[in-house]
Amino acid sequence: MFPLKPLALGACLLALPGLAAAGALTVYSAGPGALIEDLAADFTDQTGIEVNVFQSTTGQVMARLESEQANPLADVVVSASWDSAESLHADGLLHEYRSPNAETVPDFLKSDHYVAQGVSALALVWNRDSSVPQPADWSDLTDAAYRDQVTMPDPAQSGAAFELITGLLTALGEEATWSLMDALADNEMIVPGPNARALNPVLQGAKSVVFGAVDYISLGQQAEGEAIEVIFPESGTVIAPRPMMILASTAMPDEAERFVDFVLSEQGQARVAERYLMPARTDIEALRPTLEELTLIEVDNEAMNAQRDAILTRFREATGS
Repeated sequence: MFPLKPLALGACLLALPGLAAAGALTVYSAGPGALIEDLAADFTDQTGIEVNVFQSTTGQVMARLESEQANPLADVVVSASWDSAESLHADGLLHEYRSPNAETVPDFLKSDHYVAQGVSALALVWNRDSSVPQPADWSDLTDAAYRDQVTMPDPAQSGAAFELITGLLTALGEEATWSLMDALADNEMIVPGPNARALNPVLQGAKSVVFGAVDYISLGQQAEGEAIEVIFPESGTVIAPRPMMILASTAMPDEAERFVDFVLSEQGQARVAERYLMPARTDIEALRPTLEELTLIEVDNEAMNAQRDAILTRFREATGS
């Protein structure tokens, strides 16, 4: 059983199926844990509806949903991978709902079955106290100056890292992308696991640069005084919208819809902004660069997802991960 990040006693009860607090809404969410805990607490304060929270990585959230198919527990799911929402919708597992508070959410970040909670982007994160120069673009990290100093999240465990690989394939083409991965591997880049495992060695000074860090985590740590720089390559990067969706199996559709409405309210979106994500709503001020300020690579997600297994296999071959 995956570890729980309880908001209250009711959240702990999720560890035993069927024992969740009666009348409570159950939300499964990818990190950051503090964000979903704040949103759940605010929602309860406003509505009186208790919320049970399970917080983990997107991969673990999706694995838990799959393991519970015979007895679904979750009402609302927040993922860090847009692909996961598209997949659940294709399988007919999502409740149809479009929140009135989504009016200022861009069309490409909403549908009749899911909507972005917020948006992150992929970046380079450089430790200012390291002995290597500040990089400007993805390909800089193949230079000998960065030998044995680069980490990267595993795209098999990080939906955002997979999005970056598909973005590079789109912008550079297959030959150039895999040549880049081969060169990074030759330069002794390591792929230690999910996002946090790639970032921590850089924060600790054991490594110097993350290739493809999820930006909001690092932006928040930079704001708290960490000696890091978050760099968005001018050649382009990709975004990772965080879809929020209601499961069709929910026994509490009205409460689930109210939760989605709350997250998309001014108060809820301000909470999203506090965590250095881009709010899904364009009328809510962000504390970081927004879509208009980044050079974005447009990716055909459907075409790339159809090649997911082949892409991950080729990545493993290139990096030895």
